[in-house]
Amino acid sequence: MKISLDEKGCLNIDHSDLKNFSIHPLWLRERLNTEKYLDQNNYQRLYEPSLLDPEIKFQKYFIEDNILKVEFTDNSNGIFSLDKLNEELKSKDIIPKKKSWKNEFKELPIYDFNNLSEEKYISKLLIDFQELGFVIVKNTSAEEGTVIKFAEMFGPVRTTNFGKHFDVVSKPKANDLAYTSLGIKAHTDNPYRKPMPGIQILHCIANEAKGGDSSLVDGYAVAEHLKKEEPEMYEILTTTNVLFKFVDQDIILENYGKLIELDDSGNYVQSRFSGRLDYVPYLEPEQLESFYAARKKLYYLYESEEFELNFRLESGMLMMFDNIRVLHGRTEYDVNTGFRHLQGCYIDHDSTEGKLRRLKSNL
Repeated sequence: MKISLDEKGCLNIDHSDLKNFSIHPLWLRERLNTEKYLDQNNYQRLYEPSLLDPEIKFQKYFIEDNILKVEFTDNSNGIFSLDKLNEELKSKDIIPKKKSWKNEFKELPIYDFNNLSEEKYISKLLIDFQELGFVIVKNTSAEEGTVIKFAEMFGPVRTTNFGKHFDVVSKPKANDLAYTSLGIKAHTDNPYRKPMPGIQILHCIANEAKGGDSSLVDGYAVAEHLKKEEPEMYEILTTTNVLFKFVDQDIILENYGKLIELDDSGNYVQSRFSGRLDYVPYLEPEQLESFYAARKKLYYLYESEEFELNFRLESGMLMMFDNIRVLHGRTEYDVNTGFRHLQGCYIDHDSTEGKLRRLKSNL
């Protein structure tokens, strides 16, 4: 393994993992992590990095046992694991990437609540959640409030105008169709919010009625399908802003967003879909016809046997899913055949990602 400085004073390491990186001295100087530079309780800097000498240079440097040891011209020094340096230089995140899925599971990602005290077990649950966008948990309590206790294992609950939690039961004069016995097609919750709730948890207290089965659809998989098979439809769905609106006696919520949202690099970010709540903007007739055709295609894909996963939540089960990726729905149920009661709440993505980072750090 060779180490040298280039003509700009940047460090080059001739190693299979670190080759082709020119490491600037100031960039590495900011990463000194001993107690002189970082508070060891919270890992926050004890100095202002913007005030470091912009002309700082490497004074000494060598590698020993896969550890890079450096000294800088401001007399500071530090040691760096080449493995960790490689992770940062390559922007390798410990949060796993999405894995698209269709309705082809041999086994659903079902976890036993009784084992969630084991770090390796809950770490596996969170990895599945990050990759698939959903997990199912069995053997929880069937008591009301269980969903909040489960959610707070990961982080704080996000309160909305529906409260800290919401009860999915059929009731008269409901301010949302979720609180009826009607079937609900695949949708994302609260697309009218800024931002949308990231993660939803639904806990089954009772499901004795005929009907009321659950469904999930991977919006990421559908988006990738459209991108490949229907590029023109994909283009209009990823470039047209749609208004989503919620109205009741207390509040009016509005937000614009694309049915399939991409980042600046063209990578999938999220899905928004709720035919009960969207208002298509004014477009020229030809554009409007193209958009309506694309939205219809999207709807049919979400409802198709190829993509829609169906299952039944029984009392004491819950599902946690990524609300900006995975669409959910349910079949109609007959209130005269039994009681159906689910409780739900929302948490942020930071909660599950942060928990997984901590668990991986511990492991």
